[in-house]
Amino acid sequence: MNALTPEQLAQADAVVAEHRATPGSLITVLRLCQDIAGHFPPELVERIARGMNLPVAKVYGVVSFYSLFSLEPKGRHQVRVCTGTACYVRGVREVLDRVERRFGVKAGGTCESGRFSLEPVRCLGACGLAPVMVVDRDVHGGVTPDSACKILEGYE
Repeated sequence: MNALTPEQLAQADAVVAEHRATPGSLITVLRLCQDIAGHFPPELVERIARGMNLPVAKVYGVVSFYSLFSLEPKGRHQVRVCTGTACYVRGVREVLDRVERRFGVKAGGTCESGRFSLEPVRCLGACGLAPVMVVDRDVHGGVTPDSACKILEGYE
């Protein structure tokens, strides 16, 4: 299990303290805490709920509803591959297949080394660049199976 460090817990507590008095700030707090911890282990969900004076079920419900948040640890690099119509007709399925085989990661999962998490998404809003892959915050358009693997090789 990936236990959180005392430093991560202290940072999360500081985020909660800064935002707890602001109505409607739960998603902001969750986003900032995920940036700190990388995901939401039960202890972090409970700590946020307690700190914001909310039921654990409410915090868990928000974390589990939005695809932005993850209850499972993610890889060092988040790879999102668009599977929307424009990307699909331009060959994104082959891109996904090649990335899965080359890096040993299944769609929706994280490779054993912890290097990549691969997430197919319905739309990235860049249809003119199809097929599109986003690595962390870097957008790569017009990817092919070969170029996608070459791009990913540049991320350690």
